[in-house]
Amino acid sequence: MGLYPQPNQWQCGPFALKHALVALGISAEEKVIARIAGTNWWYGTDEIQLGKAARYFHCNMLMIRRHDPERARRELVGYLKKGIPSLLCVYEWGHWVTVVKAESGKFILLDSKDKAVLTIQSWAELKSNWVYHERDEVDRRHFETIYDFHPVVPRFRVQTKAKFSVARAKFLRRHENRRLSRAWDDYVADLLTLCTPRTPLSERVISLGEFCRRHEQMILDQVDHWHGTINRRAASRILKNIHFVADTYGLVIRKEDEKRAIAGLTTILTLWAAAEYGVHPVY
Repeated sequence: MGLYPQPNQWQCGPFALKHALVALGISAEEKVIARIAGTNWWYGTDEIQLGKAARYFHCNMLMIRRHDPERARRELVGYLKKGIPSLLCVYEWGHWVTVVKAESGKFILLDSKDKAVLTIQSWAELKSNWVYHERDEVDRRHFETIYDFHPVVPRFRVQTKAKFSVARAKFLRRHENRRLSRAWDDYVADLLTLCTPRTPLSERVISLGEFCRRHEQMILDQVDHWHGTINRRAASRILKNIHFVADTYGLVIRKEDEKRAIAGLTTILTLWAAAEYGVHPVY
């Protein structure tokens, strides 16, 4: 799982829905979505099939059609401001993408055709890709413009949503951060076992940034001591990735769980070190 490109030309629909679910803090594999939706190689996946798969994950995929681009933009932005991602079928209904944020005239998309997946488009770019031209049945020389979008609305109270931004998208688009993108779902799943979403009523909690300030060196010392051959800079980068993902989802650590988080993150980092560098027999 994670944010990685689609391996073929016909799985963009399951990838787009997976990306919408990721934005809502829901982990789902595109293979599972494809199986539920009935995706096939000669046709791909239409909005009805994707709606069926969305319901399996307790979400409704709405169908909204507008003919005026400015009205379509306003309504799309309205859903995005509520933290609701939307699927768009772009390139004359030839490819599915997911829009997750609008910021300062830019739109952040998750596009499984892009090597970095996270993409940033201006309104002019998005409008050009989004529009579908339908030939008028009466006057075959005339085309009607259509802007369809499909907000993915959860039928339950979402614990945490991804707060993507242009700055975060640019960070994840860097080649050196592709490994973080590819393992995105794994980072989120691990963090949800140790952290809790920050709410307006949250008290006695600390951010991952503060947690790392307090304990990062101690955790690195312990892992380095017991393993013996880790690259401390690489290990520190894993903790920075964890911090980045936690901040994206607004996850914090309860003060009463601080010791548990130390043990948990030390264990995660130890397993990473064993997988990265191998281990010798212990006893």
